[in-house]
Amino acid sequence: MRSDALKRGRERAPHRSLLRALGCTDQEMKQPFIGIINSYSEVIPGHVHLRQVAEAVKAGVRMAGGTPFECNTIGVCDGLAMNHPGMKYSLASRELIADSVEVLVESHAFDAVVLIPNCDKVIPGMLMAAARLNVPTIVVNGGPMLAGHLDGRAVDLADVFMAVGAVARGEMSEAELDRLERAACPGCGSCAGMFTANTMNCLTEALGMGWPGQGTLPAVHAERLALAKRAGMQIMDLLARDVRPLDILTPAAFRNAFAVDMALGGSTNSVLHLLAIAHEAGIHIPLHEINDYSASTPHLCRMSPAAGGHHLEDLHRAGGVPAVMRRLWEGGLLDGTVLTVTGHTLAENLSTVTVSDDTVIRPLDAPYAPKGGLAILFGNLAPDGAVVKQAVVAPEMQQHIGPARVFESEEAATAAILARQFNPGDVLVIRYEGPKGGPGMREMLTPTSLLSGMDLDDRVALLTDGRFSGATRGAAIGHISPEAAERGPLAVVRDGDLIQIDIPNRALHIQLPDDEIARRLAELPAWEPPVKSGYLRRYAEAVTSASTGAVFKDPIGRQ
Repeated sequence: MRSDALKRGRERAPHRSLLRALGCTDQEMKQPFIGIINSYSEVIPGHVHLRQVAEAVKAGVRMAGGTPFECNTIGVCDGLAMNHPGMKYSLASRELIADSVEVLVESHAFDAVVLIPNCDKVIPGMLMAAARLNVPTIVVNGGPMLAGHLDGRAVDLADVFMAVGAVARGEMSEAELDRLERAACPGCGSCAGMFTANTMNCLTEALGMGWPGQGTLPAVHAERLALAKRAGMQIMDLLARDVRPLDILTPAAFRNAFAVDMALGGSTNSVLHLLAIAHEAGIHIPLHEINDYSASTPHLCRMSPAAGGHHLEDLHRAGGVPAVMRRLWEGGLLDGTVLTVTGHTLAENLSTVTVSDDTVIRPLDAPYAPKGGLAILFGNLAPDGAVVKQAVVAPEMQQHIGPARVFESEEAATAAILARQFNPGDVLVIRYEGPKGGPGMREMLTPTSLLSGMDLDDRVALLTDGRFSGATRGAAIGHISPEAAERGPLAVVRDGDLIQIDIPNRALHIQLPDDEIARRLAELPAWEPPVKSGYLRRYAEAVTSASTGAVFKDPIGRQ
């Protein structure tokens, strides 16, 4: 066992003495050491209950003959970080989380690991570490928040963001906004729609790294604690059988995950994160391949933030991610031979699964759309690609040509939107918000929500080298690569330039000749990161393009 490095032999007497200071008995020191890596935090609604989840996991480990040790990582609440400088740290925290899991596991020679994340960057950060470490691992998340209810309708955090725009437009009063604010987030869990956190929780199942059902099981249900105990027990079986993450995180597993992502209509951020996890697993996924998954996978679930969309509790009642996967597997769209943390293949896991509500998980022959929820666009404005959640784009904006209105930051764009300093048909461009340029590739829910709240998301497009929240809807195209700070074409767009959006044909162009784009690029001044010290400065110097998952440069030449 790896943990023998801490506890076996005469020379390890000092180590054992320290373990005895923790209250370890002789029996506990004989057993495998299991790291329980928790992201509990009192400032994140999705994490505030994770101490209880961790206790259940530890109970399961003990029942199966292991000795658990709980440790913690950091976490960032994207909702609380939104629309101020703190959001620059959100994506950047993913690499810190991956590194901290590596440090904890290697320093303490854990034999196996149970990971307990629940929000946007924590889930992929922990999965990146799992691939990097490749010791037996299982993921147990904290589950989604229940939707709130107000005046007979289900509401969530996205409704509150959009309501700010409705107030600015004069269509909602401050008192009505206050009522909504108090109702939208009724308790713990990751925010109730198919935003980034819940997308990644669902895709953890699709990758085979999470226990079936955990992606949609509400945070407040007692069954979540039972699931956590089962996962704690199961890690001991994975250890005994030496089943490791790289046995599970195969190319076929990533193909399955992208197919599920398309069927669910998941967050655009899932592209960044799946690419980053694949990178840690040594798997290269060209960005253009994602369009192949979209073309072959129907959109089966309409989830919030789509208008009239369901919430995670509805998807859970319909059978959850296993039911979605059953539909796709029956249609020949998933590889059932892949191994999962249950110790069984995906096909074995799905053999008894059924769909209990066809209105939540549509049949393959009656989907919401024949193509998946995400699309990758290419063209002279995005030579290395851009991402859009096509499932929430109005039909009127699927193909659009409009004049650019250029902003150098999210704050400038937000102020202009609030002041209505734009026209219907405009294409609002927010640049220098990419991984380097931000730095940190801020998630920008405020400008998109303002436009939705003003009832303009079917008449105005938003483009950025930054990111949009999973709660975004409308013609919001992000991850434009190369970013402006890397002298991508986005850096030379000027007010009034015509931009052509063609989502059905996967294209994004600026209507300028190549020689004019080249001339403007040659005239650009040298760019310097806006942050001069601290972690964000180091992040800006190390991070790569969004088209590669915004991973760090690899010193051994893999990137």
